[in-house]
Amino acid sequence: MAIDLRLYALLDPEHAGGHDLVDLARLVAQGGATLVQLRDKRSATRAMVERARAIKAVLNEFAIPFLINDRIDVALACAADGVHVGQEDMAAHDARRLLGAKAIVGLSIKTAAEAEAAPLDFLDYLGVGGVFATSSKDNPAPPIGTAGLRRISDMVRGRAAGFPICGIAGITIDNAAQVIAAGADGVAVISALSQESDPSTAAQRMRALVDATLAQRDRP
Repeated sequence: MAIDLRLYALLDPEHAGGHDLVDLARLVAQGGATLVQLRDKRSATRAMVERARAIKAVLNEFAIPFLINDRIDVALACAADGVHVGQEDMAAHDARRLLGAKAIVGLSIKTAAEAEAAPLDFLDYLGVGGVFATSSKDNPAPPIGTAGLRRISDMVRGRAAGFPICGIAGITIDNAAQVIAAGADGVAVISALSQESDPSTAAQRMRALVDATLAQRDRP
């Protein structure tokens, strides 16, 4: 399915900046988020499902797709629009089989080998990175930078022209334009929204920057 990656807001209870996640979902939606993911690595399953249902109810008001990180069972229980999986999570083809053809399935990649191996036929988008250093995820490997993002994006699109890609990790209002200029269709962000006192305004600023950079990049 067609997917809009321009402002991909990740909601994480460990990096919520004091905001309630349901309230945060509403704020980033009001600010122009185009896709929202719940990334929760620690909560008990029942609590996660309840929170996910509440977030999805908010996002339904804005017609914004809602994904769950990793947990296919939670995605099924809360009727999420899809999942995002990593290299060590459930295989993309298994997630697709369980969730069905209409679900959104995204995958994280970071290396050339992962770009070559990514099962694009089962995926709707790729998250490439970490582009920059981040404190919101334990990641011993060094960031790939915008040069690495461009190289991997070119490899993926050599396999499938126009395949949707978002940059992930360490993206802020100060470097988001570099990520788009390097070939990403959008940015996946956590702290750039949740750590702000006004996440809605932060989302508006980020969305406007991404839109302007995309327009400039794609101008003939």
